Amino acid sequence: MLVNNIYQTIGNTPLLKLNIDAPNNIKIFAKLEMFNPGGSVKDRLGMNLIENGRKIGKIKDGTTIIEPTAGNTGIGVALAAQQYHLPVKLVVPEKFSQEKQTLMKALGAEIIHTPSEDGIKGAMAKAKGLSAEIDNSYVPMQFENPANPEAYYKTLGPEILDDLKDTTIDAFIAGSGSGGTFVGVTQSLQEKFPDMKAVTVEPEGSILNSGEEHDHRTEGIGVEFVPPFFEDITVDSVKTISDDDAFYYVKWLADNEGVFAGSSSGAALAAAMQLAAELPEYSTIVTIFPDSSERYLSKKIYG
Repeated sequence: MLVNNIYQTIGNTPLLKLNIDAPNNIKIFAKLEMFNPGGSVKDRLGMNLIENGRKIGKIKDGTTIIEPTAGNTGIGVALAAQQYHLPVKLVVPEKFSQEKQTLMKALGAEIIHTPSEDGIKGAMAKAKGLSAEIDNSYVPMQFENPANPEAYYKTLGPEILDDLKDTTIDAFIAGSGSGGTFVGVTQSLQEKFPDMKAVTVEPEGSILNSGEEHDHRTEGIGVEFVPPFFEDITVDSVKTISDDDAFYYVKWLADNEGVFAGSSSGAALAAAMQLAAELPEYSTIVTIFPDSSERYLSKKIYG
């Protein structure tokens, strides 16, 4: 496939039918988002945030883009901003993987750290503070910008429908960080399958199931507050997955499918297996594998 620029390779990622012995003869399909050029599902978001900012007049020539991020959104934003030669400052809690931060820097972004204990809320506050100090700056703010779920409603959802053609999708399951991927894809799929179950995934230490907030090894998902986008859909259930279960399926995917998946993907598969035990026989589940294990090797993702 000949392309004129790297941005043309965002999207149209493979959908893999997993060869796993799921309960009730359930079929599980996973969208492999590590095949995006920046290595994650957030390439779709980065592009939409930048294009939307330009459309509404918030981004002009020379505008400094400032965004709080755990990493993948930062990579996606930096990649998209590079197209317009925009300076980028990414506010990242110290605890997140060095590989992701290295990739952000490689794309020209400046990294500004906030204390790990302040979490993503601390990064959000810092980003807003920086924007108040820097003229001609813009914070897309993935956590509250409707361009976030829109990115997945317009691209990822329709791709899944096209991939599966006439197959009925009985359940969609995906992790939630900002909540944009889960909500946008759910909205798209439920337009065709209104009875489809929408199930989100969080690690232990996240708060969606009213659990106690604490640190977790699973990166990229987990919330400190309920994403505002959740108001736009009905969440049928929340699966809370332990780090041990998430990392078990990370290793299973490498050993059995040749898929190098990050811990949020392992959590999604663990949750899909739990959900399979609850669904009627021969149902179909679709999930998202957001990124690759290669950006977490310093965290000893394979033990």
